[in-house]
Amino acid sequence: MTPSPSQAPGKPRLDLVIAAPRGFCAGVDRAIQIVELAIEKHGAPVYVRHEIVHNKHVVDALKAKGAVFVEELDEVPDAAPVVFSAHGVPKSVPAEATVRGLSWLDATCPLVSKVHRQAERHVANGRHIVFIGHAGHPEVIGTLGQVPAGAMSLLETCADVAAFEPADPDNLAFLTQTTLSVDDTAEIVAALKAKFPTIQGPRGEDICYATSNRQEAVKAIAQDCDAMLVIGAYNSSNSVRLVEVSRRQGTPAQLIPSASELDFSFLEGVKTLGISAGASAPEVLVRDLVAKLAERFDIVEREVETTRETIAFKLPRGLEAAA
Repeated sequence: MTPSPSQAPGKPRLDLVIAAPRGFCAGVDRAIQIVELAIEKHGAPVYVRHEIVHNKHVVDALKAKGAVFVEELDEVPDAAPVVFSAHGVPKSVPAEATVRGLSWLDATCPLVSKVHRQAERHVANGRHIVFIGHAGHPEVIGTLGQVPAGAMSLLETCADVAAFEPADPDNLAFLTQTTLSVDDTAEIVAALKAKFPTIQGPRGEDICYATSNRQEAVKAIAQDCDAMLVIGAYNSSNSVRLVEVSRRQGTPAQLIPSASELDFSFLEGVKTLGISAGASAPEVLVRDLVAKLAERFDIVEREVETTRETIAFKLPRGLEAAA
């Protein structure tokens, strides 16, 4: 019997420990489905403002089906259908789309929308909002755009907390970006609560279940691995956080968009390799990476599952029937 590529003689053994959960979350699944169903309903092209999710493989696949990605609405022709990305947009964007008569669909992740609604409630109650997040990230831009200018202050670090001097320190609330490091955010929240004891927090965790679950899965395997590879886009916040989580456990880690970006020199001396994928990375990229590794190594693969995800989000009205 001829040995399979992964069993071929002469190759050094490499144990793969693959984290679960990994890859697509419910919000990403929903956003991609919204674009696909919009193309089915309206025909190509359907315009998408900003990357629907931060992954080139996903964006290219949707382009092939008829999606056209733009950065601003002024690039969208009059009367054309347009989809807003999963990261959320400022209120001014759907308002402009409505004025122009564009047929628009909002693919904002429902967990991001939940943060938007919390921000509106805090402003309605007269509180100033401290928003913990990364400046310039689309989700942060979208959340800041839910409330009047000046109603929210963006803080990124504990040093920012130390320097923050609000006009009314007894009338504050805090919210967070959904894709942050759980551990880093906990430190910043602790600093906020120590400095402003009356600050109000969200009823539940703002960091989304998928971000938390993927970080916990990486924590669970990192200590047993010599190195970690995370598949995800360089501009994907939740993917970058997975690399940070591994390094915090003392395990070297690299972020790669796909198997084609793998630098085999990173694997010198590695006997056990951990693998995970950010919430916007499809499973096919994980399998491509395993196949790439099997070209040089005798692969022994196992999955470590820390929790099982069963969450699914409803589609916007008007697309439910199409689905």
